[in-house]
Amino acid sequence: PNNEDCGIRDVWAHNLEDEFRTIRQIVQKYNYVAMDTEFPGVVARPIGEFRSSADYQYQMLRCNVDLLRIIQLGLTFLDDTGKTPGGTYTTWQFNFKFNLQEDMYAQDSIDLLTNSGIQFKKHEDDGIEPLEFAELLMSSGIVLMDNIKWLSFHSGYDFGYLIKLLTDNNLPQDENEFFELLRLYFPTIYDVKYLMKSCKTLKGGLQEVAEQLELERVGPQHQAGSDSLLTGMAFFKMKEMFFEDTIDDSKFSGHLYGLGTSFALNGSSSYGQDNGENTNSS
Repeated sequence: PNNEDCGIRDVWAHNLEDEFRTIRQIVQKYNYVAMDTEFPGVVARPIGEFRSSADYQYQMLRCNVDLLRIIQLGLTFLDDTGKTPGGTYTTWQFNFKFNLQEDMYAQDSIDLLTNSGIQFKKHEDDGIEPLEFAELLMSSGIVLMDNIKWLSFHSGYDFGYLIKLLTDNNLPQDENEFFELLRLYFPTIYDVKYLMKSCKTLKGGLQEVAEQLELERVGPQHQAGSDSLLTGMAFFKMKEMFFEDTIDDSKFSGHLYGLGTSFALNGSSSYGQDNGENTNSS
């Protein structure tokens, strides 16, 4: 079945404004936003001195996000019980302008995405301009808002691309500044891969975790829409099974798996040593 049959709305340049109009309505009740991106892999490694392995991870993220263009963004909307909207769509999949002739990419990532059904010719012809998207996102009621809870999976790169979009700028050189921007645009974030540290039995990537939680994927794997929907479902299932339905924001909000500094509400920062594998298949 294609995306539309699964409740995943494909968004291109021509229907971008209409779909944001719908999203502005939906988010008033469905204020949990699960998010995933697809991007063209990892092409560069930073050189020089690094204060820590966490600093190295951030510098690697920064140099790649600065060089590369986002391909897809999936957003799934859920209410505080984990229910998705009752209408035709639960999920919006934004398809960005991307040109295999002009833009940089890692071949293995492009092969994976092509095999997952991403149509690069259509991205070239009908894709969304990042600046137009950013303007609509800024006024959508889903960023800069204290009432919105973002859900993600191993999402340093995902948020890196979103911050690049929103600021129309390269990422800050300093990881602390990156986290300040993150807190400004996305005041509450739960990274499911980070939450898994407290769930002894869960391990692996999104697909494995979903299977351990006995969740049924909807739509094609390695497309941003299906992955964002699965991320949202995983969060609410974990919250119920492992967190007695209450997640302590001071411990968990704002931590991105595999990046060092966090902006926990109590202001403490922790350097995690278990930097995960940074691939966009997570």
